[in-house]
Amino acid sequence: MEDAITKLTILHSNDMHGDFLPKLRSKHEEGGLVRLSGYINKIRREKANTLYVVAGDMFRGSIIDQEYEGLSTIDLMNNLRPDVATIGNHEVDYGLAHLLFLEKCARFPIINADLYVTMNSARLFKPYLNVEIGGLRILFIGLLTEEVLASTKQEKIIGSFIDIKQAAREVGIICDNYRTVKTDMTILLTHIGLEKDRELAAELDPDWGVNMIIGGHSHTFMDAPEVVNGIPIVQAGTGTGIIGQIDLQYDREQKKILDFQWKCVPINEQTAPRDPIMEDLLNSYRTQTDKKYKRVVTRWARKLTHPSREQETEMGNLYADTIQWESSFDIMMMGSGSIRKKELGPVIEYQDMVENTPYDDALWMVEVTGDQFRRIVKHLMRDDAWKGETEFYQFSKGVHIRYNRTTKVLEELTFNGAPVTPDMKLKIALQNYHYKNFDEFLGVPLEEVKANMRPRVVATSVNNIIEEYFATNEGLDAHVEGRIELVD
Repeated sequence: MEDAITKLTILHSNDMHGDFLPKLRSKHEEGGLVRLSGYINKIRREKANTLYVVAGDMFRGSIIDQEYEGLSTIDLMNNLRPDVATIGNHEVDYGLAHLLFLEKCARFPIINADLYVTMNSARLFKPYLNVEIGGLRILFIGLLTEEVLASTKQEKIIGSFIDIKQAAREVGIICDNYRTVKTDMTILLTHIGLEKDRELAAELDPDWGVNMIIGGHSHTFMDAPEVVNGIPIVQAGTGTGIIGQIDLQYDREQKKILDFQWKCVPINEQTAPRDPIMEDLLNSYRTQTDKKYKRVVTRWARKLTHPSREQETEMGNLYADTIQWESSFDIMMMGSGSIRKKELGPVIEYQDMVENTPYDDALWMVEVTGDQFRRIVKHLMRDDAWKGETEFYQFSKGVHIRYNRTTKVLEELTFNGAPVTPDMKLKIALQNYHYKNFDEFLGVPLEEVKANMRPRVVATSVNNIIEEYFATNEGLDAHVEGRIELVD
């Protein structure tokens, strides 16, 4: 009987976002690819049946990734040797055509079941992968829904399944066609966020035989798996400072999991050795990027923070004010997710600046009425905002919002100390990504807003504005001052 039991370990990462280099905490090294690779290699040596899987968003967040438009990331990931990966929303940041090129450079399989060409419904990627290990046959299916593909809106020939019900149906189709009597386990590798993973698990037919969901996108740090519809859901936060680990025992005769243990392992000096091969490869890229990016742009008065996307922050105020300064518009609405670091300063190198606002795009100006602005703010404050499932914004100076999360009432909305009246006209600015997703992100039809004034591009590069302002202003500071006041 014991001969029929296989021990299997699955290591999993998600949302690494180019977090290649270690961080120093109290003089101790945490995270980074050198130690992450060392931990993966260590477990592979210690446990005979080990898989390493990636649930999306390998790209973006570091100069090394941006400078080479993902080619460096694929090269580094090739050294990690994932057994399978799925794509995340940031894998399409450099364009879908470029992603398909990067896939050809990957020496590991990349799967996705729901991106397709609209003309003929042909899938862009292989939707599934069968992995055989330790006498087990495991079916992996990759999923990414349209809700996290806002950056592909301009690519009309590319589509994805619209909602969770359709995504679940696609899982059923793949399981009905490719899950056979030889299949021991079926694992969904998703990049849709924990909330959507819960919804997906609830929609799955038990007869499809899905055993677990390994997810990403919402950057959720979990203490234990969530179980929905009998299906464990796990996710490993974000970055390279942590890795998820599943240790299970599978009975091949009874075709069932006998024991399932999950934990998140911190990657640090105590848990993970250094991988010298990864270190040499990473240093080769660092040498090139340091020549270009290791120069001081400015010095702030102190370290500033951006601890959460769903609240007013110090860096959010600084960046929104920077872009609005001496502009032709009244209010800058800075996407909270456009600011990538949780803390920065006081010395700001060019590398820090570009990594903190990596989505350098054009700046659009539109005119809204006071009534439309009120509708926008109420849409931003809806319940989904507090789950991390929607876009949230940082507002430039002059805006004051008081919102009651219990009663769902916008109690106060003022600009420059005066109430925002329905017929008031306000010019607001948005980055291109947010402008292209205006209806969904802001909750007011762009066509309705266009009737007020023809939208226009007022700057071709947000980072040009930021760099110039930072370079000509030493000792910048910012505080949370009650621009967004949340009442419970």
